[in-house]
Amino acid sequence: MTDTKGSDRLDTLADGRLAAIVDSSFDAIISKDLNSIITSWNLAAERMFGYSAEEAVGQSILMLIPDHLKSEETEIISRVRAGERVASYETTRKRKDGTLISVSLTVSPIKNAHGEIVGASKIARDISAAKESERRIRLLMREVNHRVKNQFAVILSMVRETSKRSSDPRDFEELIRARIMALSRSHDLLVTSEWAGASLFDLIQEHLKPFGREEQILLSGPVLTLQSNAVQNLGMAFHELGTNSSKYGALGSEDGRVEITWTISSGAQGAGVKTAGAQGSGVSGGREFQLLWNETSTPHSAEQREETTRKGFGTVVLQRVAPQSLGGSAELERSPGRLNWRLSAPLASIIVPQAGVDADADAALGFGI
Repeated sequence: MTDTKGSDRLDTLADGRLAAIVDSSFDAIISKDLNSIITSWNLAAERMFGYSAEEAVGQSILMLIPDHLKSEETEIISRVRAGERVASYETTRKRKDGTLISVSLTVSPIKNAHGEIVGASKIARDISAAKESERRIRLLMREVNHRVKNQFAVILSMVRETSKRSSDPRDFEELIRARIMALSRSHDLLVTSEWAGASLFDLIQEHLKPFGREEQILLSGPVLTLQSNAVQNLGMAFHELGTNSSKYGALGSEDGRVEITWTISSGAQGAGVKTAGAQGSGVSGGREFQLLWNETSTPHSAEQREETTRKGFGTVVLQRVAPQSLGGSAELERSPGRLNWRLSAPLASIIVPQAGVDADADAALGFGI
């Protein structure tokens, strides 16, 4: 004789366990009939779509489907009627507040006790975070591709210009290696910030660190976060200035001194800072970034002529490449025991805009590196 009470009790326990699993799931689990009317709605569905069970049950599932995707439901119901299970696919659904959400859907037929298909069960998983991550990766890859090509162009220019001014292959190799390593240091700063920019202080410190003499260097200026283009081009300039200084100037002698100061001024104060030797367009209007590299040292008589007549790749970077890339102008002055480099450029081409933050020259602080 069959124990029907025991069987019913087991069925009840199984149904209870199934209901508990559905309610505790992190995925939205929804059932509907063959007319697309919602018949069950778990807690995850409430969190995902914003409708309570009372609001959703009895309504058409079409309220979750954007207008341009409503044809999906027709196809899904057709496949469910045929007894097919719709494997996971990615699509878009609509929340109660009208916002769209990326979801992964799986749809399976629901059968009654007689094996007849009476509806469908839908499992929806929120994949918005994953889709956003994919979008950011694609954007980053495009950015990396652009920057790699740009770096190749810069390196080719370095090779071309350095070869023009190098007769010794060993000297050529040393210069190219040092310049590529300088690009790498700027690149590392940008990678650390996920290409969001780099502080001007960090950039100068990073490029002058290999030359030592930290106690002979003074930095003074407001805290600024540079755009990636400014990081690359100012980094090249600081490397050339540091290399020159270590060979012929302040960073090559015990009594030398390098002062690097930067300020922000109105366009009227700094417009058109340009001399006959400067390259690049004059800057006017808006706020300006102005930077001065000033180094002093005791001149060596044997080197005075070489120091004042030398014009290599570094000079090209300081007078043309860096200022032009930033839409500004530059002035380079050499004399025995002294070198000045002045750069003026629109502030908008230098810093990363930050809402609510106003870089002010009055906030300048001095610190040694």
